[in-house]
Amino acid sequence: MKTILLEPRRDLTLTHATSLVVGITIGTGVFLKSAAMAQAVGTPALVLGAWVVAGIVALLGALCFSELGAMLPDAGGEYVYLRAAFGEVPGFLYACNSFLLGGASIAAYGAAVAIFVSDIHAFDHQWFSHTFTFFGSAFTWQFGTRQLIAMGVIAIFAAINCAGVMLGGRVQTILTVAKVIAILGVVGGVFLFSGTPDTGNLTAPAHTATGGFAGFGAALFAALWAYSGWQYLPMAASEVREPQRNLPRAIIGGTLLVLVIYLLVNSAYLYALPFWQVATSNSTAYPDAPSVAARAVQTFLGTRAAPVASLIFLISTVGSLNGTILTRARVSFASARDGLFFSAFGRLSPRTRVPVTSLVLLCIWAAVLAASGTFDQLTNMAVMSYAIFWIPVTCAIIALRRKRPDLARPFRLPAYPWVPLTLIVIMVWIVVSALITTPRESIATIVLILLGLPLYPFFRRRGPGVPLTPTPAPRA
Repeated sequence: MKTILLEPRRDLTLTHATSLVVGITIGTGVFLKSAAMAQAVGTPALVLGAWVVAGIVALLGALCFSELGAMLPDAGGEYVYLRAAFGEVPGFLYACNSFLLGGASIAAYGAAVAIFVSDIHAFDHQWFSHTFTFFGSAFTWQFGTRQLIAMGVIAIFAAINCAGVMLGGRVQTILTVAKVIAILGVVGGVFLFSGTPDTGNLTAPAHTATGGFAGFGAALFAALWAYSGWQYLPMAASEVREPQRNLPRAIIGGTLLVLVIYLLVNSAYLYALPFWQVATSNSTAYPDAPSVAARAVQTFLGTRAAPVASLIFLISTVGSLNGTILTRARVSFASARDGLFFSAFGRLSPRTRVPVTSLVLLCIWAAVLAASGTFDQLTNMAVMSYAIFWIPVTCAIIALRRKRPDLARPFRLPAYPWVPLTLIVIMVWIVVSALITTPRESIATIVLILLGLPLYPFFRRRGPGVPLTPTPAPRA
């Protein structure tokens, strides 16, 4: 008897989809990455410049993913595009990377939640600590109350998403609306009630910095963590209603909204604080310092700033955590359905039509990673993997235009081929800059990606690959 495979439900509306883009993108980066950027470039103007350029890069990426997502509205996102354009091997490598380093993204959000909770009430108990090196980069495995908090919050949102994609989408919408209101509240508080604003802060003299082309590349690299989010929605494309129409709207509209919000909030930081305070805020170089956002909130709330700022950060971070868990699990599900990952990952719950096994195992891996490394180490590895794969994914647009001109393209990329070519050049530059400025973490990321190669023959021998047959999405 032939087994009938269950299919996901298209329960995500345009509102849910846009909330996923905005809610995943606005996470921890806007609160934590400005300090590292200031250290890299040395002046307020260049910090804002890096945010603008990174926003333009994100918009170029959003345009590229809009064409691909509307054309191939199946679960898996980048896995689907790479497999369609270049075959099974790059698709398989992406699926492995999505599990290994996608777990790092979830772990980073869990670690950030623990940081913000500790700002409200100090949790200093540590029961275990061990440092090891991986390709010359030091990582510290720890287990204490902070790690317990990180693991606990990952488990909570894993349970929410196992209950159904509709519930996950609704939770995402609520958290996204709450975080946007809270962030705009910070901007309004700084500009209207701050006691220390000074337009001279925006033209402060250079701070000690990496500087030069490499320094700006490092700042751009940091900002890309804050902007990364538009690429997640296509991973759950098989659960979006009318994806040919709603995917481009959500990806492009959400990215533009994030760009505006980021410029507003970073202008508020640089307006309210002397530049040296921005540069010496919480980062790898200053791990015990308050975040730049907390210092900005302190300018109008004084001693009440810490708990208020931490609450804002928590709302923002858990929104990104929820969305990342929802979408990332769909990549392993899609590749398992094609015979290129463990078959258990390809099963859907008969009741909720959610890939529960993929969700649970991904979150277990993320919980393990949450006990290792610092926030910046985890995010640097995640962004490096994004940048590496965005190069061939963008090339997939050009390849599919030539290879499959027959495929329907409900959204066609404007200014083709200049938009994808520009994005490819920028991504290559960012990868090279990362190799120069953070060589150990960058090389470790590349090695982790290539570790998937020896595994490919194992999955390929299990059975023939499933030929790509793009599924036209039904209209709701």
